[in-house]
Amino acid sequence: MPPTTTLTAVAHPIETSAFRIAAPATSAAPAVPPRTPSEATPTTALPPPRHRWLRRIVTGLAVVITGLAAAGYYSVRIAPYESTDDAIIEAHVTAVAPQIAGRVVELLVEDNQVVHQGDVLLRIDPSDAQAQLDQAQAMRAASQSRLVEARAQLSVDQARIEQEKAGVVAAEAEAQRAGTDAKRYQAIARIAISDSQLDFASTLARSTAAQVQVARNKALAAEAQLELARAAITTASAEVEHATAVVRTAELNLSHTRITAPEDGFVTHRTVEAGSYVQIGQALLAIVPRQVWIVANFKETQLEHMRAGQPVTVNVDAYPQVAFTGHVDSIQSGAGAHFSLLPPENATGNYVKVVQRLPVKIVLDAAPDARYVLGPGMSVVPEVRVK
Repeated sequence: MPPTTTLTAVAHPIETSAFRIAAPATSAAPAVPPRTPSEATPTTALPPPRHRWLRRIVTGLAVVITGLAAAGYYSVRIAPYESTDDAIIEAHVTAVAPQIAGRVVELLVEDNQVVHQGDVLLRIDPSDAQAQLDQAQAMRAASQSRLVEARAQLSVDQARIEQEKAGVVAAEAEAQRAGTDAKRYQAIARIAISDSQLDFASTLARSTAAQVQVARNKALAAEAQLELARAAITTASAEVEHATAVVRTAELNLSHTRITAPEDGFVTHRTVEAGSYVQIGQALLAIVPRQVWIVANFKETQLEHMRAGQPVTVNVDAYPQVAFTGHVDSIQSGAGAHFSLLPPENATGNYVKVVQRLPVKIVLDAAPDARYVLGPGMSVVPEVRVK
């Protein structure tokens, strides 16, 4: 009979079970003698009860300390602050556009260049504007000449009135003398003078009386001519004022060929090049000032303790290593969705409550360092201390 292999299990105080492969043995093999107590495998001793309680106390204290630290961190670093990543930088961006049409003959700025108020940005061909100014000045000179002529005519008409008044006085005197002679001749007609002399005196009296009326009519005509002269002066003065206004308009158009910076800032979004033909109102470039602010769209549930004047720490995504300081300037009176192109209509359809956001304006306490470029549209993360 072939030998067989047997497996014998041996108990161990530490391990759950162990198996050992015994050497081949026949049925006549002698039995293994039992081990003495001194030869038994040593057993690991359990810690005393006092040590187990100490370990539990240390573990409990660690849990309590960790909880207190977490609660302290929350109460100091999280609870007093409200933050949002729905925030961008805003600024008063000024679009620069021409006020006259023409061809750009000179471009004096580049992209992102720093400019100051009054700096010339570009020049438009001034030929047309200069021609209009010359024409307007000529028209003004002609109207001024007509005004001088009207004033001179007024002086002439005033002198003519005096002359006609003197003529009236002379005609009246002559008529009075002729009438007196005619009456005298009539009194002595049948004694000392002939009929022909009497007729001549009577005719002369009537003629001088008619001359008086003629002189009076001339005086009235001279007075009417004086009024015409005064009206001509008023008309000429109005023409001068109109011509002066046309000159000022032409001068403005000529000055508009020089486009200057309306304020200090950076040249951005430049779309014009030298040689381009530009139209009135066409956006050529934009000026972004150094003064900027932040518009943060906080949830309405974050505004319970937020007030104007509270300090703010601003982290700009472009400069994560720099923290800017500011304060809450104001909170918009109304949710942003209400002022959108299509505001929500909660009275129609199924209503689903959505937490709204309100824009909060945050102003920096100091102008940012020139090393850090802050412009409209840059993403920021403001953190407002509300408690």
